[in-house]
Amino acid sequence: MNALETILSREDVAVVLPVHPNPNVRDVFATRLADHPRVVLISPQEYTDFVSLLSMSHLVLTDSGGVQEEAPTFGKPVLVMRETTERPEGVEAGTARLVGANYDRIVGETFRLLDDDGAYAAMSRSHNPFGDGRASERIVKVLLDA
Repeated sequence: MNALETILSREDVAVVLPVHPNPNVRDVFATRLADHPRVVLISPQEYTDFVSLLSMSHLVLTDSGGVQEEAPTFGKPVLVMRETTERPEGVEAGTARLVGANYDRIVGETFRLLDDDGAYAAMSRSHNPFGDGRASERIVKVLLDA
């Protein structure tokens, strides 16, 4: 939360934050961020709405494994706020970076991606290790050709 507040001190940053419905989580975010002019707190989204938001983002901070898989499809760098990930392919491919829950790493890596076009390009243009989004087309082709 402290890192997020520091990131939001920049005038060029706005945040859309799907907040977990657990009151212990929701209340912390609401107390500290609900009145911030560049923060929109929303409920967890259905898949298509979430993917639409993801496609419009500049970068992603998350602890979600699924988000680590989806963001590279749209060329969005992912900062993973965990010490380890069950999706090491993203880290190995350069689409994701582990920053843990460390304030300095979260803020430093976020600012680097916002300020360094080369660093941003390196992550956003990396190969998506989770696929190219064309699996269903290939499956249909195999079925039609069978």
